[in-house]
Amino acid sequence: MTNLHANLEMVRGTIADAAARSGRSASDVMLVAVSKTRPAELVAEAANLGVEAFGENRVQEAESKVPRVRELLGRHATWHLVGTLQRNKVKGAIDLFAILESVDSLRLAKAISQRVFGRSVPILFEVYVGGDPSRPGFRPTQLLEQAPSLLALPNLDVRGLMTVAPLGSSADQARAAFRAVHQLRDDLQERHPDTNWSQLSMGMSEDYAVAIEEGATSVRVGRAIFGERA
Repeated sequence: MTNLHANLEMVRGTIADAAARSGRSASDVMLVAVSKTRPAELVAEAANLGVEAFGENRVQEAESKVPRVRELLGRHATWHLVGTLQRNKVKGAIDLFAILESVDSLRLAKAISQRVFGRSVPILFEVYVGGDPSRPGFRPTQLLEQAPSLLALPNLDVRGLMTVAPLGSSADQARAAFRAVHQLRDDLQERHPDTNWSQLSMGMSEDYAVAIEEGATSVRVGRAIFGERA
């Protein structure tokens, strides 16, 4: 068994155990393998081991990796943008990714809306609940206030929320952050019932089990699958 195979088995077991603790099935939680800085050959190996969705942080890296992985596999993989999206990279992101998880401002949402033609782009709104003013993401009250304007934009297929726990969080602090985002999602669902808020992308290698216990429907795991970066 390769390290990648063993790591995937461990991560899948952790997902199943955490899902069971929250009264759900492992099939209720999507695994997004975050492949930033990893070579296309390793991504293709993970895909051949059953990983269906991959996350990239930068459009520039994905522009070469996505077609190379497709060439290696002989088929398409599903790609999620999970890193900060610059407005001048919106067109490339729309073409490469199945979903943009990191829509973190009304300004960015407008830029995406204006660059889409003939279809709707699946998105998540990125939320930040910590105290660092430099971190990207809507603050909860800001998203509640701007939701009507965001939901009025054409060509956007809103699917839910994404969050990253504050840097340096303990397990309890991460749990509180995930719980707050889950509650925000419920508040938005109540206020805007015609929008699909079902997805909660929460949790990374260090805290994905806690995120699942707090309702995550997808987790973004890189290091625990691919190992430490060089």
